[in-house]
Amino acid sequence: MQASMTENRRKAEPFYWLSVAKPKTSSEIVNEARDVLRTVKTQRLFTPTDEQRKLFGSQFSLCPQSRPSSVFSLDTSSSNLFESRPPSGVCLSPLADKPTLIISEKKDEASVFLPMPPADAAEVRKVSSAWKGLYRTTSLKDLFSAKVVPLDQNEMKLDFEEPAMMMNNLDRSNNNCITEQKLYTSFNDESRQLICNEHTSRLGTEDSMEGTPGKFSLQLQGERSVNNDGRFADEEQQFLCDQMKEPGKRSSQARASGWKRRGTGLKDETGINEWEEDFFWHTKIVPILRELEKKGNIEQLCLACTKLYQALDEGNMLGKRFQRRNILLKTLYKLVDIDSDPLSLKLAKIILAMKVDGKNLLGVCKLAFKICRNKKNDVIIQNDTLLDYLLQVLWNEDLQTNNEAFVYCMAAIKLMSENDALLYKMVSKGAVEMFLELMKQINNIKEHDMYFSKLSHLLVQVTATLRILAECPLARRRLSDSGAVPELCAALEKRGSDKDVCIWIIRVLSKLSTYNDFCAALADCSRCYILFLALLNKYQKQQDLVIHIVFILGNLTAKNDQSREQFFKEKESVNTLTSLFQIYYELDLNALTWHHDRKRKKDQKYPSKAEDVLIKLIRVLANLSIHPRVGPALAAAHPLVGLLVAVLEYKSVNACEELVINAATTINNLSYYQVENSAVQDKKLHIAEMLVKLLMSYNMDAVVEAVRVFGNLSQHYEIRDFIMQKKIYKFMIALLDSKNREVCFPACGVLLNLTVDENKRAFLMEEGGIGKLVDCLQDFGPADWQLSCLICKTLWNYSENMTSTASCFGGDTNTLLLLLSAFLDEEVELKCSLERDIKDCQRVYWEREFKPVAEKLLDRIQSHHSSS
Repeated sequence: MQASMTENRRKAEPFYWLSVAKPKTSSEIVNEARDVLRTVKTQRLFTPTDEQRKLFGSQFSLCPQSRPSSVFSLDTSSSNLFESRPPSGVCLSPLADKPTLIISEKKDEASVFLPMPPADAAEVRKVSSAWKGLYRTTSLKDLFSAKVVPLDQNEMKLDFEEPAMMMNNLDRSNNNCITEQKLYTSFNDESRQLICNEHTSRLGTEDSMEGTPGKFSLQLQGERSVNNDGRFADEEQQFLCDQMKEPGKRSSQARASGWKRRGTGLKDETGINEWEEDFFWHTKIVPILRELEKKGNIEQLCLACTKLYQALDEGNMLGKRFQRRNILLKTLYKLVDIDSDPLSLKLAKIILAMKVDGKNLLGVCKLAFKICRNKKNDVIIQNDTLLDYLLQVLWNEDLQTNNEAFVYCMAAIKLMSENDALLYKMVSKGAVEMFLELMKQINNIKEHDMYFSKLSHLLVQVTATLRILAECPLARRRLSDSGAVPELCAALEKRGSDKDVCIWIIRVLSKLSTYNDFCAALADCSRCYILFLALLNKYQKQQDLVIHIVFILGNLTAKNDQSREQFFKEKESVNTLTSLFQIYYELDLNALTWHHDRKRKKDQKYPSKAEDVLIKLIRVLANLSIHPRVGPALAAAHPLVGLLVAVLEYKSVNACEELVINAATTINNLSYYQVENSAVQDKKLHIAEMLVKLLMSYNMDAVVEAVRVFGNLSQHYEIRDFIMQKKIYKFMIALLDSKNREVCFPACGVLLNLTVDENKRAFLMEEGGIGKLVDCLQDFGPADWQLSCLICKTLWNYSENMTSTASCFGGDTNTLLLLLSAFLDEEVELKCSLERDIKDCQRVYWEREFKPVAEKLLDRIQSHHSSS
């Protein structure tokens, strides 16, 4: 155990009755007394990871029915194409009258043909005006239910005469549309088929039309508004076969490559833009969709998806404004059930880029999660932009309406964060700030809100991701700058009834509390101690939760005196710790008996779960006992001290080194306080017997801790008698040969207390103690004035009734005289000092402590040496 030179102070000064030092101020006395006490370090907790990547790990408390499932099926039924249709224009209420469609009764006319817009601009305007009168406002439902009546009925008719070639072109146009309709639409109803074909004819090619005139008539009851270019005003009335129509020659304004749709976000777009979009759709997108419909091998499908994404991006067709997105999505969803993660990744990226929502968003988030579950996919995910689109979902979509989709989206990001490259990538994209903002939104949901319980699933994923991010230095800086600790505490307070949420928040805080800045931020949260105590009382037997909380408390109380006092002042804080101590002591004791009956494994490398809790819990007690007002109260807590002594009784240092040493350290801290009702003082002889076992062990850390406790307890004459009876003093003298300051210092403190009793001083000469003390002074000397002062005090007490130097110090007299003379030389003191801070500290101690004692001892030896 390494410690600074100022860590331990003399433990026997109350029994050093000759006052040769200058009077100390009260602050100096308090600071020196507290330096005797030590905090306890411990190993950082291990956060287990599941071997399989799951939505909720195997360690979660709730039954599977209470959490979203990690296993699901994805196919075309998982999508909802109507949710993904582009936003329509103004919604118009349907009319009661239904349109009547009049067609010819001739047998050779299989369908209704509508005129195509002529190439001439003037003719375009003319035909558009005619279309305005032809179509009137009606709903999609009414239009699909249009009545078909014979041509020869006495109804109002609208006649068109066109060149004869028009009929051939329109025949070919309808045939193409019907073919594509089989591929991309689900309209099987005969009347709907008819209307779609009509609509296709209206927006056909711009080829020049020549030939014999043809006639047909169309009668509509009701009205429907149209734009100047002849299209319906409400976008929602556009039909699939219109969207899939293969174009012929386009006007010169359309461009086959390098085209970008000039979308402005406005509802009214020019007819030229729509025609350009049609042209781009049919020349660039439709051929790729046909490739996808063929369902070739995986490589071809992946390549086609890559080409599709690039084409959509080139045409500015990614997002919600694209009118044909429902056709596109339907094609993509047909490929989802193909068992290929690379293909699924391509599909997920395109679907997310289309800004889907509702059921489609949930489906694609599940698909992303399914891809990320396979760790082998990390490489292909790393080289793609799936992460970017998932982060956009969290940032842009509504939390409450898409809460289930957010769960799978966040779960996919969590699995990505297990890859270092993806972790740094998401941190650089502001993911940390995004997660905290998401947590803030969740924290703002009231407990009575219908979404409150549902959002706990999402909070588990968010906090689990933050726990992984907490390992990254860059992410920790972002967490610190973004005020993560207050948000985590707020979530912990609101979700205290959900154990799974609590454990992940506590795990995040556990990791962060190992850093000073986060410890300070946590200490500033006034209610954090109340929250921790409430959780400890609620989940007393939940080892995973308890051990992380006590680990956090140990970190908070390790360096901050205010934290020690604040925690101690919380109601029932000591009783809560005592109750936990009792529970896990009994669990460990029962486990020890069980293993003993079944020949416990000799090579148990790590502490058991109960032992680990006790280790961290006792560390909290040791740290609390440093506070000058908390320490005496703990020393007087008889149940607590009884449990500490019980640990030394039933647990050997070989069985669990850290647990036994922590218990001994805590007893040492508590034994420092001399209070009337001290439980340590009441049990001092029993404690001394337990310490003998540690002295006999081969573990040097355990030996040192036992010696330190004897240093405090030996201030009582009963313990000094015990040491002499058990010949423990021989062990203390032998430790002076260790050449280790941490061993020599407490051993010398015990010897100093023994020399207070006049009848016990002779043992130093008998066991060669004087020579070893002089060697120790020579070895450490100016490098440690505290230890040198302690040796001089021991020799001063020992030589109190000295008659001659020869009888008292024997052959070590001359060496002792030379050392004292040299060490009292100020120039020697200055030369031997180390760094500036240490030098200043050592100089003060040399002047106030060592020099007065050494001068008195030197004068005594010289006076008797000269007389002899």
